[in-house]
Amino acid sequence: MAVTELHLQDNLTRLSLAPELGASLVNWEVKATGQPLLRHSDAAALATGTPRRLACYPLAPWSNRISEGGFSRPEGWQALAPNTTHDAYPIHGSAWQQPWQVEHHSERRARLTLHSEVPFAYQATLDVHLHEGCLNLDLHVTHLDEQANWYGLGLHPYFPRYPDTKLHAAARKVWLAEAGRLPSYEAEIPERWRFKTLGSLPDTVVDHAFNGWPGDCVIEQPGAGYRLACSASGAEHFLLFCPQGQGFFCFEPVTHPVNAHHLPGRPGLRLLQRGEAMSLGFRMQYQTL
Repeated sequence: MAVTELHLQDNLTRLSLAPELGASLVNWEVKATGQPLLRHSDAAALATGTPRRLACYPLAPWSNRISEGGFSRPEGWQALAPNTTHDAYPIHGSAWQQPWQVEHHSERRARLTLHSEVPFAYQATLDVHLHEGCLNLDLHVTHLDEQANWYGLGLHPYFPRYPDTKLHAAARKVWLAEAGRLPSYEAEIPERWRFKTLGSLPDTVVDHAFNGWPGDCVIEQPGAGYRLACSASGAEHFLLFCPQGQGFFCFEPVTHPVNAHHLPGRPGLRLLQRGEAMSLGFRMQYQTL
């Protein structure tokens, strides 16, 4: 499918966006060398028409999976159906599966907006800003439905993974699951998943939510000669996805753990009345080594 791309640049990096594909980032790279700072998206990836093949996309009005076909809210049950063919659960909200509008575009800034009626009415805004090699993403959502509803937000970036990729992201606990079920309890973080100091990514598959995150993260790529010094606002959790045999991993700043709608206290979710809003921000600063 033909996709319209927006292009931003500062003096160090350049960025392309695909508003029609769920406000996805397509490529972010170093101007001088073409070094990809997020997973590279080629023409074939763009032609698939799915954000899951691109570099990053926003998650609203929830992150990851929700079980039981929906969730309860003050005015009754909010029914949800699976929204992909590859997963039995509704996943990552609805914003990533809709075209966004371009409200503003200049050399270093873009503002994309979405007015959604699915699965309920909300307005989403994604502000994108490049400055001195720093990519700033600010996601803002306002509830528009008459009935109050639960909200969570996230961003889903894909990063290049090399044999020497290292991560620093301190956390307090990890969410684990009983066999065959979605995560339901907090546990101590196994040593191989502890990133209180800069360390290599695990050789085994990781696909978990971590809580007690102060919002700071460093992704170091020694062989590629750079690091990303990252910080999040409005997110006390992150999801780490490290598949085996793939040239990427995901580090996702999110407001809540997987299936928070069915966890005690609904950790990280916000009940929004009509006109109320919530936000999440993420900064990625490119630095040479």
